[in-house]
Amino acid sequence: MKRIWLLIPLGLLLSACGGGSNKAATTAAPALQTVQISEKEFSIAPSTVSLTQTGTYSFKVTNNGQITHAFEINGQRTSDIPPGQSATLTVNLSKKGMYDAYCPIDGHRSKGMDAKIAVAAPGASQSTPTTTTTPTSSSPGY
Repeated sequence: MKRIWLLIPLGLLLSACGGGSNKAATTAAPALQTVQISEKEFSIAPSTVSLTQTGTYSFKVTNNGQITHAFEINGQRTSDIPPGQSATLTVNLSKKGMYDAYCPIDGHRSKGMDAKIAVAAPGASQSTPTTTTTPTSSSPGY
């Protein structure tokens, strides 16, 4: 019986430590955006992608051609993409400006498989990327 009387104050003390908080909810990270890219002999579409802000983007690359291709941007690349297959490349485009994107396989770039990615350029519109995830919040939106 004495043990119960000793546990009650301890339980009250511990319950006070984990109470609710009036702190504002932290802001969720921006949604990862996906840019659709199509490759075929010997082009990349779209040939220019305009992004309104720096950040991390996923490029979903579909090989609509008859031979193997790949996709490279900012020193990172996909694995080889067989005809009819897709691959996703996630890249952090942390600086404003122009980036080169291209197919790094067997001189495909010199045959026309290159594109430009404009990040936060004046007048850039974000019509190409589509949002694939949406952050949610459990707090009321007043």
